[in-house]
Order: sequence, then structure tokens, then C-alpha cells
Amino acid sequence: MKILIATDAWHPQINGVVRSLQQMSAQMIKMGIKVHFITPELFTTFPLPTYPEIRLSFVSQKSIARHVAEFEPDHIHIATEGPIGFQTRRYCMKTRRIFTTSYHTRFPEYISARLPIPESLSYAGLRRFHNAGHGVMVATQTMRDELDAKGFKNIMAWSRGVDSNLYYPHNRETVNLPELDGLERPFFLYVGRVSVEKNLEAFLSLDLPGTKIIVGDGPSKQILEKYYPSSKFLGIRQGEQLAQIYSMADVFVFPSLTDTFGIVLLEALACGTPIAAFPVIGPKDALEGADVGVLDMDLKAAALSALLIPRTKCREYALTKTWYESAQQFIQNVKAAQDTAIR
Repeated sequence: MKILIATDAWHPQINGVVRSLQQMSAQMIKMGIKVHFITPELFTTFPLPTYPEIRLSFVSQKSIARHVAEFEPDHIHIATEGPIGFQTRRYCMKTRRIFTTSYHTRFPEYISARLPIPESLSYAGLRRFHNAGHGVMVATQTMRDELDAKGFKNIMAWSRGVDSNLYYPHNRETVNLPELDGLERPFFLYVGRVSVEKNLEAFLSLDLPGTKIIVGDGPSKQILEKYYPSSKFLGIRQGEQLAQIYSMADVFVFPSLTDTFGIVLLEALACGTPIAAFPVIGPKDALEGADVGVLDMDLKAAALSALLIPRTKCREYALTKTWYESAQQFIQNVKAAQDTAIR
């Protein structure tokens, strides 16, 4: 099988969409499936206004057709609703190609946090985008139920996983992270984009003991550093160093109200760090009722209560979430979409 994936989210972006696609495709390649990506690296790009870290592509339907012809895929999957995603969708509809899509980000809530655009209008556009395909993949049952209620069709489950070999509990006594030296414990950690839709002020404004640590970058970083000087902003960290930071943290705080899952939750748990979050889509499904985090509308109470959760329990839970299973589910969805279209 040959699968082509069109995505507007790609390097140098560091987010859950990119990590999901990378990890899932690596597993599919091990299974003997050929995977090809159409990404912004193939085109001229320009920065997204107010969010220069994200670059949008100048892409034509003709260029999409050329890449499809060169790879000759058995299936096309559209991962994002950006310029590459839209042009690939147009190409598939024009040529009557079977395609699936995935819903990674609650864009209506994200957009309404930045601009005075009604969520209903954004959802109408997204519904039209995804319903044109032969299946839309979502990470959680809660998200599936929500989109179903909003009129989305052919919704498919596509879970997420964690690389438990990269993210594992490090010995705190041997970790060498000078930037954390002298900081007061406990450490309350956030990892992700530093932007308005992540609701970071709900975390940074909490009256908590110890130190709040922020890993990541984004358009809100400078202003948040200014208003919350007692918090430690470390910028972008990846790989082994990120795993060490997760391990050093006492609680991982996830204040977002708009994420559809939150892969960072599983990464933190794999390193033995319990979760504190609001009881919303994303955390509710990622934790699946397991006693490895505290979900409460009182985020301070959640963060303090999470300090009592055994770290071994967090690691054990994370080991049940694998990228192999995620890739298998993705392939099953592709085959189901193909079978449905043929009928």
C-alpha cells in the first residue's frame, strides 16, 4: 500500500499534529507501507499574520496533481485544513479520488479566541471541508460525539500514542539541567505552544507553591514573560532534554480548553509526571478515567491534588498507549474508506 499525506503542519513547527504524523508514518513504514508527504517544504511559503512561526504555502492544484502523479498513491489523506489541504481536497474531488481527512485542532474555538468570528460560521466551513471526503479521523470518542452533533459525517476513531523509549522516568539525581538549579520545588510544568488559545494565563496566574515552568514558544511568549516574571520560560526543548524536563516536573499542568487530545499529556505520563487539567475534551479522553491526573474546574486544586499521585502509576498507564496501535487504526480507517467508496 502507498499512502500520500497532505499536511500544512510540518517542520520546523513543533506540535501534536507534526508529532502524530511523524510517529504514525514511522510505524507504517515498518509495516511495509510506503508513505509520502506533501508539506510546506515543497513550496514557497509566507508567515501567518500574528503567528509567524506558522508558514502558509503558495500551492496550486496543478502542483498537487504533479506530486500525486509522481507517487501514484493507493490512498490520499488530508491532515490539515490549510492551503495544501484545500488544494489537495479540490484535486481529489475534481479527479474523483477517494480521500480521508483528520480533525486535529478545534479551529472555531481557536479563531474566536483571536477574532470576532462566530464559531457556528467556522464549523460550517469545516463541516463542508471534511464531509466531502470518505471519512474524518478524530482522536477521541468525546470529539467524535461533538462533531457528530454538529453534522459531520463518516467519523472515524484514530487514537494517539507515545514513544515510551524516548519518554521515560529519568533519575532526578543525575539529570543535568543547570537552568533548573536553585528553583523552588514543586515544579509545575507546561509544554506546548505559547499562544492565546492555550489559555496559559489560567495556569500562570495561579497561586501555587514552588515554580511554574514553561517549555515552548509562540506569539504570546514575550508578553507572558513580562507579566509573570516569577515563572521560568525555557523556550523550545526536544528529544532527550525534553524527557528530562518532564521527569524533573512534579505535576504537568494543561490549561487548554480547545485541544482535541494533547500528546504532551502522554509524554508527561510516560516520564512519570501526573496531570492537572480542566475536565474538557482532550484531557478527559487522554486520561480515560485513569487515576493518573486530576481534572477540575479549579485548576489550582487539581495541581495540588496531582502532587499525591504515584509516579509509577503514570508510567504504567502511558505504556498502554502505543504508536503501533495508532498506525494500525489509521490503516484500518483507510481500508474502510476505500471499501465504502467502492460499494
